[in-house]
Amino acid sequence: MANALGKLAGKSRQLEGQQDFLTTLKGTREEIIGGYVDADLATESARLTALQVQQQLAVQAIGIANQRPQSLLGLFR
Repeated sequence: MANALGKLAGKSRQLEGQQDFLTTLKGTREEIIGGYVDADLATESARLTALQVQQQLAVQAIGIANQRPQSLLGLFR
């Protein structure tokens, strides 16, 4: 009987060790996934800012292009 109790206690310690390992592994995995999400958000934010700047420059270029014909017509008046 004592032998069986000793084996059960040993198995219990093994299970506790495995549980601790899995808990640590889960925390590490969540940190890694969080890092990927943060990196993706930073990349997408930079991409969005670049696209917004391109759009603003395009609008300004169109405005300048539309002013040039008016300026030329003013010279002929």
